[in-house]
Amino acid sequence: MITKSGAEYPYLMEAFGPIPAYLFSWTSMIVMKPSSFAIICLSFSEYVCAAFYPGCQPPTVVVKCLAAAAIWLITIVNALSVRLGSYVQNVFTAAKLVIVAVIIISGIVFLAQGNTKNFENSFSGTQTSVGAISLAFYNGLWAYDGWNQLNYITEELRNPYRNLPLAIIVGIPLVMVCYILMNIAYFTVMTPTELLQSQAVAVTFGDRVLYPASWVVPLFVAFSTIGAANGTCFTAGSSTSGLCGSLERWSHKLPAWADFKPQPSELILLCRLIYVAGREGHMLKVLSYVSVRRLTPAPALIFYGLITTIYIIPGDINSLVNYFSFASWLFYGMTILGLIVMRFTKKDLERPIKVPLAVPVLVVLLSVFLVLAPIIGQPEWEYLYCALFILSGLIFYLLFVHYKFSWAQKISRPVTMHLQMLMEVVPPEKDPE
Repeated sequence: MITKSGAEYPYLMEAFGPIPAYLFSWTSMIVMKPSSFAIICLSFSEYVCAAFYPGCQPPTVVVKCLAAAAIWLITIVNALSVRLGSYVQNVFTAAKLVIVAVIIISGIVFLAQGNTKNFENSFSGTQTSVGAISLAFYNGLWAYDGWNQLNYITEELRNPYRNLPLAIIVGIPLVMVCYILMNIAYFTVMTPTELLQSQAVAVTFGDRVLYPASWVVPLFVAFSTIGAANGTCFTAGSSTSGLCGSLERWSHKLPAWADFKPQPSELILLCRLIYVAGREGHMLKVLSYVSVRRLTPAPALIFYGLITTIYIIPGDINSLVNYFSFASWLFYGMTILGLIVMRFTKKDLERPIKVPLAVPVLVVLLSVFLVLAPIIGQPEWEYLYCALFILSGLIFYLLFVHYKFSWAQKISRPVTMHLQMLMEVVPPEKDPE
């Protein structure tokens, strides 16, 4: 129905106007993308540290310092070279597929040997409160987040009416099968209590199944997570047209499900959102500039790295998952609500793909549950912080977009100019239409 890039942004713009669309771009840039990147880098750090601290929990400082090092390693690699980022991504994606296959095949072998004891009374002791169920949904849906990623680059897809739903229909079931089989494999050698207490589940699995070659598991899991964090940064081009061409080539080489955990590896998708928001005057232009020497989106990369580093200082994986999921499902719900609204306000729009109205209504109700239930059932500070960050975007909208106060422009223009000279970056040759 809407073939513009930017994921939820154009839907919110069409359905509700500029303020919700701006808040989505603001939240993506400040909350969702950096927190997602931070979660993956913390996961990488915990798996690496677990190999050096067997039988005990690694020091928090060590975990966070290593996560920060991973963030800036990825940032620097992608800011320096498109080709290097591409090479790193190819190697780590292959490593990811290898370790997924090793774990699944090992689990099948153990099941065939009759190791089914841990599947007896599997749900005994399960918490059934509304808050606990909603938080369980947060963790489960985090694992499958990424189903909307091709919407960021709709304009670059060939035949989006066919390829977009096809990637989702094929990709999500494939990821579901892999994740379910991996969890079954874990339960063949670990009880639910052992799994919950393990600092790195795959490492524990490797110690029990692959010894003396158990070191393979943390090594390949580290490759997998660092690859997910690196992701599609390497596809940045020398200009908007080059960027779009790279994205187009990438979108045909890799379907949405090629990276089993893609969302923190979305710097280029974040850049694409910045481009689209910039066309409406909703985003700082300097963040969409590209390096004249290295042809990479250096300002967006550096900004992304800074925000992500800030998130790992006070946060842990569970709190960041809740933080990310609260914001994500707030905007997922608003976007699907927009589809319902446009069924009545934009009846004449062509709809090559149309689902029964009951489907978006159900998704909106689930989104309301996922946003409100954790706050009511198990209130945490991260929900308040997330809401404040989202609402703080209104201040910037009023100052720089709606009223465009002259003093605000006087501040932003010299800052943009000096950043341009410092980082040697320039605007794209032309805006993508």
